[in-house]
Amino acid sequence: MNTFKRLKEFYWPYKHYFLWSLFFLVILTCITVVYPVILQITIDEVVLQDRYGLILYISLIFFGLMIIKGISTFSFQYLSELFGMTSVYHLRNALYGKLQVLSFKYYDNSKTGDIMSRLTADVEGFRFFLSAGFAELIRIVVLIGVSLTIMFYYSIPLAIVTMLAMPFLGIVVFQFDKQVHPAFRKVRKSFGRLNTRVQENISGMNTVKSLSREDFEIDRFSSSNDDYRKRYLFTSKLWSKYFPLMEFIGNVAVVSLLGYGGYLVINDQMALGELVAFFSLVWYILGPIMNLGFVVNMFSQAKASGERLIEILDQEEEIQEKENAIRQPIKGHVTFKDVSLQYVEEDDVALKDIDFDAPPGKVIGLIGATGSGKTSITQLITRFYEADKGEVLVDGELVSDYELKSLRSQIGFVLQEPFLFSTSIRENIAYGRPDISDEQVIDAAKRAQAHDFIMQLPKGYDTLLGERGMGLSGGQKQRIAIARALCINPSILILDDATSAVDMETEFKIQAALKEVMKERTSFIIAHRISSIKHADEILVLEEGEIKERGTHNQLLAEHGIYRRIYDIQYQDREEIMELVN
Repeated sequence: MNTFKRLKEFYWPYKHYFLWSLFFLVILTCITVVYPVILQITIDEVVLQDRYGLILYISLIFFGLMIIKGISTFSFQYLSELFGMTSVYHLRNALYGKLQVLSFKYYDNSKTGDIMSRLTADVEGFRFFLSAGFAELIRIVVLIGVSLTIMFYYSIPLAIVTMLAMPFLGIVVFQFDKQVHPAFRKVRKSFGRLNTRVQENISGMNTVKSLSREDFEIDRFSSSNDDYRKRYLFTSKLWSKYFPLMEFIGNVAVVSLLGYGGYLVINDQMALGELVAFFSLVWYILGPIMNLGFVVNMFSQAKASGERLIEILDQEEEIQEKENAIRQPIKGHVTFKDVSLQYVEEDDVALKDIDFDAPPGKVIGLIGATGSGKTSITQLITRFYEADKGEVLVDGELVSDYELKSLRSQIGFVLQEPFLFSTSIRENIAYGRPDISDEQVIDAAKRAQAHDFIMQLPKGYDTLLGERGMGLSGGQKQRIAIARALCINPSILILDDATSAVDMETEFKIQAALKEVMKERTSFIIAHRISSIKHADEILVLEEGEIKERGTHNQLLAEHGIYRRIYDIQYQDREEIMELVN
């Protein structure tokens, strides 16, 4: 029950819906138990004593009870669903909000499909128990309690004989719950892995088809699907194993009831109508107890789902704001003092003893092999990760002293693989500042060299994009991402290999446009092509997380070091290609 205690904040505020639903459920259950009593009266008082005049009154009472039962059924079902849906509405919002504040480190170690499974299947599993499971448990308790009361009123000895089977049923139900809960937790995990497999395959469909790996992916999916099938069938096997045993114990109780009850009727110790009513009532006890297996099943699924949801809610927020966090416009003066970073303890150091100073308006170029630490530097500026050692300063203040939203809203970030939403181009460009005018959107697009190709699209800026920008080339997506970054008028601009997917002519045009933009803001350009950074005020050459060389383009060429080697490779290859063309 710790799972439900932990999630209490999401459903307990709406307990009034639950309590009202229980009120109508109790009325509904009590009316159900009245049926055997009416049957007993009909047999003993009407049929056996020839008092047929009572039939009209009994019929009217029965008709009235049916009206009350109909109203109670509607009210109970609506209120119980209202309780469940309202609770998980807030739970789902809390989960989604939590995902927005978790650090990049959490997503580095999580699978998208598994997260989606938690927010859909697991939330729905928990909702179903709130809407139906709790109520069913109460219904079972009320039904058994009222039925036993009437049974003891009719015959204490017969009630005791009937009750002898109850402890055995209880033991079977307990053993069932003990085995089915861990089984359902494994089912939920397996379903999450299955979702992950589907999500990764769809996202990487281009890669799959280009390498003709369809059969391999089908086999991988089949393996995950088979694992889910086996785990689910195992839970079905548990149910198939325990349910017949429950039914057998119930039937033994019924046989005992008929045998001993028949003896009491023959010896005039019990009326015939009472025995008939007793027979109906015993199923109001045995049925719910056997149905308790379904409730346990439902509870186990909800508990397994709840535990997976709690894992998200209790996930530590590694990047946290201070109480009196700074919220003010920044000029963009970035300073690194002896900064080191290691993502995972077992991995190599990502950054080691990084020192540099970038005053407002300065352009810093970052170049080096893949994994040398270029992107890590920029992710520390935006505080996507925390430095393990040293200080990262913006305008002389530690980045950890700033309010996250205030800091990041003043930093324009263009990734190597930009993400575009499935909405219009206009909304994508204005995503960081949805309140800006159409003129500002167009101006940003022009500076990013995106306006011309946008106007050639069927609906221009109102053109709807497919998922992840499908329908646009890599270069077009990057130019829209650059326009989006420029829209927020950032004090710090970070271009993470942002022109890698455009041709040389477009890169030249973008750089020419960005030169004017960069004059007023600190800029960091991550690139593999020297042509992208040779105009930078200072170039940092990184290798294995360390700054090996620094200086202007001309200074680094004169040193004949790593930078010169990269330059010679790139430009020598270009000269050889030109010779072949000529």
